[in-house]
Amino acid sequence: MDRTASGWISGFIGMAIFSGSLPATRAAVTGFDPVFLTVARAAIAGMLGLGLLFVFRQKSPERRDLLPLAVIALGVVVGFPLLTALALQHMSSAHSVVFIGLLPLSTAIFGVLRGGERPRPAFWLFSLAGSALVAGYAMARGTGAVSAGDLLMLAAIVMCGLGYAEGGRLSRRLGGWQVISWALVLSLPVMLPLAVLTMPGSFAQVGAPAWTGLAYVSLFSMLIGFVFWYRGLALGGIAAVGQLQLLQPFLGLGLAAMLLHETVSGAMLAVTLGVVVCVAGARKFSA
Repeated sequence: MDRTASGWISGFIGMAIFSGSLPATRAAVTGFDPVFLTVARAAIAGMLGLGLLFVFRQKSPERRDLLPLAVIALGVVVGFPLLTALALQHMSSAHSVVFIGLLPLSTAIFGVLRGGERPRPAFWLFSLAGSALVAGYAMARGTGAVSAGDLLMLAAIVMCGLGYAEGGRLSRRLGGWQVISWALVLSLPVMLPLAVLTMPGSFAQVGAPAWTGLAYVSLFSMLIGFVFWYRGLALGGIAAVGQLQLLQPFLGLGLAAMLLHETVSGAMLAVTLGVVVCVAGARKFSA
């Protein structure tokens, strides 16, 4: 199997794992405060990452890697989890999943800025069309005004795109699982004490769905998914493999409907399909 094909397969597995993140986060915030959820998932994943690095005797990152690792931690360890947890207090996971259609564009932009990639002009036309669909949906929803949840999700997409692109770039040299593990370990001295400080006084009222959500976002969303995703970006290209995220809304909407019994409206499906069509066109011109 050649390098590019291997990258696409790894990227697809990572995307499939991430598709459960927002439904799992929605379930988790029914029992946990968003701030505690953010720091707890990072602390749990950080301890697991530290164990992996120790078992496989990985050497410490070089000084030049510390700033990129800090950017990755800011984007995908802190920024995206916290902002989405806050957003999901204002919207359903089915609604939030629509915004994932913006991730390919966000990732591609940072892939150009940070990864040195140069997609063709037609790529940007398709990607911008998809973004316009998502923005239009957010504006037209309800009273036509942009809600706090919408703004939080948009900020989360920017942070996530930055973390994805920076991680994909660094994974070319360090390896996918090493990058996310070191980013988690770098944040551990902050996240672990915060998890203790923000821990609820009692867990008696926390239901099984919230515990399941916490377990999923800590193990799969925060660690295992990135092992595959960063490897995919490194091997197949940040802008190109990043387009796999256009499949994520479909999977996320299905999970929201099946697991959380949320309503998936015709408008949500139409926007998601439109985004998929637009960014699928962008994929053709990604290199």
